[in-house]
Amino acid sequence: MTTTAPESLGAGPAPQHETVPPVKLWLCPNDALPPAIAQVLAAHWLDEREHETAARFLFERDRRQYLVAHTLVRRALALEAGLAEAELVIWRSSRGRPFLQPLPHGLPRGGDHLDFNLSHAGGYSLLGIIRRQRIGVDVEGLGRETGALDTILTTFTPEEQRWAAGAPPGRQRDRRVLRLWTLKEAYSKARGLGLGLPFDEFSFSLADERGVLGFRPPADDRAGRWRFLELEPVPDVLAAVAVPADEHCAPHLELHHGFPWNRAAPHTIALPEPVGAPPA
Repeated sequence: MTTTAPESLGAGPAPQHETVPPVKLWLCPNDALPPAIAQVLAAHWLDEREHETAARFLFERDRRQYLVAHTLVRRALALEAGLAEAELVIWRSSRGRPFLQPLPHGLPRGGDHLDFNLSHAGGYSLLGIIRRQRIGVDVEGLGRETGALDTILTTFTPEEQRWAAGAPPGRQRDRRVLRLWTLKEAYSKARGLGLGLPFDEFSFSLADERGVLGFRPPADDRAGRWRFLELEPVPDVLAAVAVPADEHCAPHLELHHGFPWNRAAPHTIALPEPVGAPPA
């Protein structure tokens, strides 16, 4: 695994002095869950809307990706919330962002707010979970067609376009484009806006090899300061995480690999320092 900001703290439990629960991140390849098992779990766990969505896919590979991703969501949320997978009520905003419906007396495992965000691409699902805050995640695989990346590049600010074009054509330039894209997606999803937020209204300054050096938020971002993490959890798979920077933000996250029923210790990774405009 390659972290492209900051360094991993290694596998094992979070520091004992931690008072804010860490961000949880799950990376699950499709083949971590055999199709027959995914089908059985989905039949028992997913709600009516999720079943209707799964049935609309034309290609089996897309349907399988959906079932793995959404059983992952329910399993990981059940572990965090202390509820059975089928008891979780997931509702959606007017823009389609899913949320876990709060309970009147809080969650069995503490707290009354548990936010999550899901991304899937190239045979991988990435799920982020956080307490007391909002989170956005995105995952992309290198290997997209050049034409698609050229189109993506036109959505960025002029400064970002120049930076991306400064790399030699090929994998180096593709990597720069997808680094920007995953960060922009993660930020927009954390805001609950998705592609409703034009990507040329905010910008990132990135180090050539690793790390977010600066962030210019859009005019409507009242907070202004965020923590952004870039990851390459497996070769040629890029991921980004965005969380607001305030007293509710843990200084690290735990990265889990596979479907949430193995007992392997997660990788503990420090979150970078906040970047962006200071609060108004």
